[in-house]
Amino acid sequence: MIFTPEKFDQSFTHHTIQVNGVRLHYVSGGKGDLVVLLHGYAQTWYEWRKIMPALAEHYTMIAPDLRGAGNSDKPLTGYDKRSLADDIYQLVKQLGFQQIYLVGHDIGLMVAYAYAAAHPDDVKRLVVIDAPIPGVEPWEEVIASPMVWHFAFHAVPNLPEALVAGRERTYLSTGFYKALSYNPVAITEADIDEYVRCYSAPGGMRSGFEYFRTFAEDVKHNKEHAQHKLKMPVLALGGAQSLGGIMVSQMQTVADNVQGGVIAQCGHWVVDERPEELIQQLLTFFSQDQ
Repeated sequence: MIFTPEKFDQSFTHHTIQVNGVRLHYVSGGKGDLVVLLHGYAQTWYEWRKIMPALAEHYTMIAPDLRGAGNSDKPLTGYDKRSLADDIYQLVKQLGFQQIYLVGHDIGLMVAYAYAAAHPDDVKRLVVIDAPIPGVEPWEEVIASPMVWHFAFHAVPNLPEALVAGRERTYLSTGFYKALSYNPVAITEADIDEYVRCYSAPGGMRSGFEYFRTFAEDVKHNKEHAQHKLKMPVLALGGAQSLGGIMVSQMQTVADNVQGGVIAQCGHWVVDERPEELIQQLLTFFSQDQ
């Protein structure tokens, strides 16, 4: 799929809104029931650009920059996933929506789970893409893998900021976009330009690290959430060269109605590496309500 910014900008608009004392940036378009797309670490709303046009033919699309990311504010606190989820909940309410389809990748997955656990009646269907949930089996096994070396590094106060300053492009590109992909050119140099612009802005890298520094708090919250299994249908997807089938088994521990599987020839960056397949998966899953 070829991303054409000019055509995209004709169909989607950029907005800002105040929630919980923080200014959030989001991109919206389409019409119909609301689909909320939550991005992951080292990315922004921009990761969803390839799938938004196709889904906007059937749904209203909203892709926010989480607190601390992209063009949203970057406060010092509020990076536990329960607080980030409440930001999105308040955004949805201010826009006049109640029930939503909710999609999360990476850190956005953790936020989406927190949202669904806190507001189960408001999430019609939940989609989770290639990330572990803090505190949910097999969390301990996943974080022991060398693939997630950065979880511990990012948790160290102040040190990552000092070491990465001025080297954001090298750090993000070599450490993440290339290393965690099956197709290392799926995230292009132009895409990296956009992400580096955002993360190298004042507070950008610090805020990104804060997503990881709250994992201990997230574990505590999720152990509470897991006492009540999710009832809404859940679609769990993992890249074959990343978490793969772990995604379905993970969600089965916290949800009653789970479907999904493995995206072949795909690493962690499912949205970039296999956008056409993801579009079909989402449309098929959402259409089950019709």
